[in-house]
Parts: sequence; structure tokens; C-alpha cells
Amino acid sequence: MDAATIAHHLRVLGGIARSSQLRRRGATGAQLARAVARGRVDRMRNGVYAVSYLDPTVRAAAAHGGELCCASALRHHGVWTLEDPERLHVWVGPDARVHRHDGCRCVTHREDGRAAFGVVSVVQALIQSARCLGSEAFFVSFESAWHMGLLTSADRALVRQGLPARFRYLVDIARPDAESGIESLLRLRLSRLGIPLECQVLIARVGRVDFVLAGRIVLEVDGRLNHDGPSLRHRDLVRDAEAAAAGYETLRFDYALIVYDWPRVERAILAALARLR
Repeated sequence: MDAATIAHHLRVLGGIARSSQLRRRGATGAQLARAVARGRVDRMRNGVYAVSYLDPTVRAAAAHGGELCCASALRHHGVWTLEDPERLHVWVGPDARVHRHDGCRCVTHREDGRAAFGVVSVVQALIQSARCLGSEAFFVSFESAWHMGLLTSADRALVRQGLPARFRYLVDIARPDAESGIESLLRLRLSRLGIPLECQVLIARVGRVDFVLAGRIVLEVDGRLNHDGPSLRHRDLVRDAEAAAAGYETLRFDYALIVYDWPRVERAILAALARLR
């Protein structure tokens, strides 16, 4: 078997596999060694081979000893997450050996089952995220995956079934039209305060605003970077002025405030609601 054929088998197996899997497909140890020498295949460690262009996070998970999972797998699938992208979540199974590697900051998952290499499914990753990261991280990722069309009705039932009982209500209140994780997070946090949230509301002379509370408080979330420039800042001020002229109060927060300084945001919202009453 030549190097190109070995690389093809690796692609079929998800880009990475054990030598035992490749031998079952007809590759010999000498052929694997030649494929590595010719640069068509990488030897990750003893008995583990990968295509040279394998995704770096999948490669790091394999170096650790398992599959990309939890928030890292969700991010790989394009799902919105709250977790620090620098922390790699790796599922190795209950008894597998962990391999420490250069720059290792991995979060090791030992849930039941037999881990391989590659990336776990969206359903499995969502269940792992609930157990590992808590209700808010799970909820924003669940709504994101649903909005992206990654979850069928059967998938959603499987996720609900796999969750701890205290989290199952989150599947019941989730919706498929959340356009960002911040929207999901805000709606969940405000619902716990008994405050309903209207999303993506069109206001005459203002345009579409992110959120409206109690029919008169505009809540805008600025996810842009500072270098977006003064022209966009001016546009925001014009929108705020038009909203004020129409009888709305505008509260404007950025991503960091909502995610990392929620008590401050909550105080501002509750004070605005009190003024309205």
C-alpha cells in the first residue's frame, strides 16, 4: 500500500486513526513508516497516525489521548460557546491513560463510553457541556446548535434525556430563532428575574434594536471592537437620540459586561425598570 492510499484511509477514518485500524485495512508497519518519511502522514505518537493537515485542536486532543469534546467540540462544529477557547476539552473515557503534551491545558473528560480520536457529536458535546460548564453555557450552545440546524427533533430528545434532571427544563424553554449566544444568555438570565425580553424589535426612525424590555427600554449589546471607528459610534448616538425622541430609554452594554460583570448590568436594568414604573 502506497502513502497516498494510506492517507486516503486516514481521511475515511476522520483524519486520524490507530495503527491497528490501518492494519485491518491492509497497511503494514513498513508502509506506515514510508508514508511518514514521505510527509504524507504524521506519526502522532506510538501507534497513532494522522493526515498532515489535521485540525490543530483535533491533533491536540489526540495527543492528550482522546476526542475533542464538550465546548471544544461545539466550537469545532461552529456552535456558539461561552467557554475560553484556550481550554481544550478532551474525552478519553473512564480508564484511558492521559498523555501530557507541550502547552497542555486540557480539561479531561472521563464520562462512560469508549473514546476514539476526532470530534464527538453535537448531541454528546451538549450533554457534556451541561455537566462540565453548567446551565448557562449549555443553554446558549443548545439554542445556537438548534438555530444552525444541527439538531433534529430526535436529537433534542436525546439531549434532554441525557441531561441531569435539573437541567431538562432548559430544553423545554429553548427556541430556534436566537441569533446569538448573548441573546440566549440575556433571555435566560432575565427570565430568572421574571423579566420578559423582546428580541430584534423594529422601531420607527430607529431601526431594528437588539432587545426591548417592558415595551419602553431598549437594550443594545455592542460586540464590536474599538477600532471600528467613530462613524459607527456616531450612528449609535443617532439611534439613541431617535429612540429617546420616541419615548424609549436606551441601555447599552458590551459583551464583557454581560458575560463577566452581570451584577452591574442587572442593577442597571432593574433601576431602569423601577424608573419606568
